[in-house]
Amino acid sequence: MYDAVLVPTDGSDAASAGVTHGLDLAAEFDAVVHALYVVPESERASIVGSGDVGESSVAAAAERAVETVAAAADDRGLDAETEIRSGTPHREILDYADEAGVDLVVMATHGRTGVSRLLSGSVTERVVRNADRPVLVARRTS
Repeated sequence: MYDAVLVPTDGSDAASAGVTHGLDLAAEFDAVVHALYVVPESERASIVGSGDVGESSVAAAAERAVETVAAAADDRGLDAETEIRSGTPHREILDYADEAGVDLVVMATHGRTGVSRLLSGSVTERVVRNADRPVLVARRTS
């Protein structure tokens, strides 16, 4: 049913719920796991002005995040592909899903409510609203 599962991650504890569910489903269907990290354009813009130190730390964090997912996939005997992009997160996730031909997107919600959600919006919500393929949303339990 699923041959390719996209697991967007930002390396946070909240994102781990999506990673866990994504790996579980990929293992169930012996699907390829696609780990994607998107550096938000606003974050990238602030990095460029601060010099190489900031950029290298963000790049290192992004690399760690996708490699953590790839290693967990490997531990389950699954193939994994990793990608790091820069841009508007929900757009990059949707574009990658199209380009890679994934069957399912599995991602977490940070569980923001109230003013913080209204001010920042929800990447997950935007992906769900605009996706043309199934999106499974996992909520962090603790």
